[in-house]
Amino acid sequence: MKKRQVEDIRLTSSMTINQLIEQFDKAGGFTAKKIADGVDIIETMMKEEGCIRLLSFPACIISTGLRGVIVELLKRKLIDVIITTCGTLDHDLARIWKPYLHGSFHADDHVLHQKNLYRLGNIFIPTESYGSILEEKMQPVLKELYLEKKQWSTKDLVWAFGQRLEQEPQGKESITYWSWKQQIPMFIPGPTDGAFGSQLWLFYQNHRDFTIDVLQDEQALSDIMFDAQKTGAIVLGGGISKHHTIWWNQFKGGLDHAVYITTAVEYDGSLSGAQTREAISWGKINEQADHITLDGDATVLFPLMIASLFERLESE
Repeated sequence: MKKRQVEDIRLTSSMTINQLIEQFDKAGGFTAKKIADGVDIIETMMKEEGCIRLLSFPACIISTGLRGVIVELLKRKLIDVIITTCGTLDHDLARIWKPYLHGSFHADDHVLHQKNLYRLGNIFIPTESYGSILEEKMQPVLKELYLEKKQWSTKDLVWAFGQRLEQEPQGKESITYWSWKQQIPMFIPGPTDGAFGSQLWLFYQNHRDFTIDVLQDEQALSDIMFDAQKTGAIVLGGGISKHHTIWWNQFKGGLDHAVYITTAVEYDGSLSGAQTREAISWGKINEQADHITLDGDATVLFPLMIASLFERLESE
């Protein structure tokens, strides 16, 4: 193993984000070095010919401004497949029509409940910005879609909603819109676990032949995986979206590139806290893959890493 000397970070007023990340690599230092290594892995998967690039994330981050980073990745077609949760659609669609607000982790939740404010971490969501606006906007669309066909995959349902956002004033700020616009499949393996899913259930009460066929999604995912020469994944957080991403990759011999960003710990055996190295034992990440797990908040780390990536890609 070649030994490298630790170097001090030299900050300048004209330094770009990528220059700072490159200094992280030279400086060592715990998470800083991991950030630099993670950007290198993401850059490799972006440039590798024939590599299918997957992005998975939970819904909570879509209540924050990190949503805009994902939108930009989709605009640039740097992602080929999204796997996420039902709540992503909740927040992504709701924020088109109603505002979410800055809040506090330390707010009195009893008072918030009395004021009709939901708290998601330090984000406040007025009740009228969530369930009721989704019902108002979704039910007419579902009536249209029902006339088109009775059985939908989550991928096709997302695209159908995305297409209808083209004329919305804030529609182009939406992940759902750009998924449709760039024809990037978004899969929701747990489609009833959120307000979007509740609206599907509500519509089903009077339309019993309306169904969501998740096995259509599984077939589409299997086709992608079995045809892929190489695959790389950026996995934010954990849960069903993380597991579905790495689960399907075991059928092609495992991911060739993997970057996890998580705040969860591994000592309790949770999937969310499981490191990339654990996935190797399952064949979900290839033994020869380049991979890394970053411990930290994706709302901080991911924008830094993607800004660095953009600078690298734009400098070529």
